[in-house]
Order: sequence, then structure tokens, then C-alpha cells
Amino acid sequence: MSSIPANLRYAESHEWVLDNGDGTVTIGITDHAQEALGDVVFVELPEVGRSLEHKEEFGVIESVKAASDLYAPVAGEIIEVNDALEDAPETVNESPYEDGWIMKVRVSDTADLDALMDADGYQAVVDSDD
Repeated sequence: MSSIPANLRYAESHEWVLDNGDGTVTIGITDHAQEALGDVVFVELPEVGRSLEHKEEFGVIESVKAASDLYAPVAGEIIEVNDALEDAPETVNESPYEDGWIMKVRVSDTADLDALMDADGYQAVVDSDD
């Protein structure tokens, strides 16, 4: 079983959020999610400048087994995407919490962050999936 980083917040849809401390967050999918997907072969990245609503679908991640929609764990404006994933989508498998991040968002409502789960809360969701 993989460890769940305590410095991140989590959505039930298996996205993680890192508060960058400057009104922006970095978002990716959890180790649990990438393990469930298997070998990632494609990540559909959203457009920079797009405004997202909380829980809005923003992209798709595809593996050899399945395709899964990605949902915004917070509302805000996309300020950067991880273009490296276009050529190396497997980075999501290899480094889901570091190099495999998907996008950075300027948060429009910090209450969205407060609504996310901590590591213990997310662990309970993972345990209930098994």
C-alpha cells in the first residue's frame, strides 16, 4: 500500500491538491488512482486561461485499461498545464505527486480547499474502495 502525502488535500474523485501558498494550487491524480488505472497512455490537458467550476470535468486520462474523467477539486482559472505529459503520459504512473502533476489553478474560493479531505480522510476512501 502506498503512503498518502500528509501535505496535500484530496477529492473523492481521486485528485490531489497542493496549496502553493500564493493563491494557487497544483493538481494531479493520486497514487491510488494511477494504480487503479494501470499504464497511462494519454492525458488530455485543459486549456490555460480556462475557468473551472468546482467539480467540473476538465480532462480525461487514458490507460491501457480504461479512460477516466478528471474533475476540478477547486474552482478557479487554469494558469499552467504540465505539457511534459503530452510526450510522457507515463510520468503520472512513475511520479504522481511530483513530476506527474496535471495543472496549476488560481483558486477563486479558498472554501473549496477547506472542503477537501486530509490524508486520513482520503485513506478511508481508499480503504472503502478495496
